[in-house]
Amino acid sequence: MPVGGKDNDTVGIIVGGGPAPGINGVISAATIEAINEGKRVVGIMGGFKPLFEGNTESAVPLTIEKVSTIHAQGGSLLRTSREYPDKVKQKFRVLMDSLMKIGIKHLITIGGEGTLFMANWIEREARGSINVAHVPKTIDNDIPLPGSASTFGYQTARHWGVKIVANVIKDAKAAGRWYFITTMGRHAGHLALGIGKAAGATLTLISEEFEEKLSLKKVADILTGAIIKRLAYGKDFGVAILAEGMAEKFDLSELSRFEQLEKDETGRVRLSEIQLGRILKNFVKQTLESMGITITIVDKNIGYELRAADPIPYDVEYTRDLGFGVIRYLLRGGTGAMIVFDEGRLRPIPFVEMFDFTTGKVKVKTVDISSETYMVGRKYMIRLEKDDLQGATLDRMAGVVNLSPEEFVRRFGYLLQ
Repeated sequence: MPVGGKDNDTVGIIVGGGPAPGINGVISAATIEAINEGKRVVGIMGGFKPLFEGNTESAVPLTIEKVSTIHAQGGSLLRTSREYPDKVKQKFRVLMDSLMKIGIKHLITIGGEGTLFMANWIEREARGSINVAHVPKTIDNDIPLPGSASTFGYQTARHWGVKIVANVIKDAKAAGRWYFITTMGRHAGHLALGIGKAAGATLTLISEEFEEKLSLKKVADILTGAIIKRLAYGKDFGVAILAEGMAEKFDLSELSRFEQLEKDETGRVRLSEIQLGRILKNFVKQTLESMGITITIVDKNIGYELRAADPIPYDVEYTRDLGFGVIRYLLRGGTGAMIVFDEGRLRPIPFVEMFDFTTGKVKVKTVDISSETYMVGRKYMIRLEKDDLQGATLDRMAGVVNLSPEEFVRRFGYLLQ
């Protein structure tokens, strides 16, 4: 007999990709609602990976007792994983057979764009034998949801990121030093910008403000310019937030000269392992020392500390709504959609609307640098502006680094073109 029991009416829950605060809230709410509706629920331990190996023992029964108190806990009761693209292609049929053997009729996937891609593929191949619905999660907030809604996990990650950065700002001021802090965000700078704005960081750099080809020297010069500007006004400290996604715009051959590039299970460069702050710190220090300026810069990465944090009340409530909504959708016969909140109402968005037809990939929501949200953040940053390259401000900055005003403009003016 399938794990699902009689009538082949089992609800399965699977988590893919990196952790995000609130995963357990979706698992809890969905399990409780499904059981209250008379369904049996199983969770797939370890994400999709064991299913590609035909391991049906990875399906474990979920009960109300097991999930009733996990909604406020970080991490994932069912764990999570990623898988190599080649293995996905080679063993997709094994995955489908595993789901059939387990007896899953209603499948809930919880994850980001990679998991959404898998959910869509499963739903197409199942041809009605399995109803599939997806709950979007990512601290990167890069899935386009209606009404500028955030993906669950983002608000908690930003909250704890702000706490960390706010403390670092105090340390920077007390010790008279700079910090370069790199945050997660492969495709988009939402998390970096959100943390930078809310914490009051000196400046935040995200990939969206740059062209496709970006040099380390240019980013280092932007940071150098901010430090010089602060020094010109008697401030020897500051904190710069760097979105890790900028690394994808650097020439990888240039980047590899300074950092060993590791790849994750999907074959992508593991951006969170690149010590972007350290690389840029060395560039900046060399530039400043050549101008007679010695300053302490500390590099730090934050990301893993945020992914599995206990969710703040916003995400606890949000994920309870989503867990309830995904079960209601599936048990009413729904399939092939992502469950979202839109103006206070739960609604499905068909998978087909989430894909870019030209690339076949899931659409990505990036930071709109023409938006007022970005404009406000930019206005409160301390970095070189066009007005700085003239008058008293120019004289003051040039004096800090022992250059003439004309030499200073020749050295840093290109940043503002």
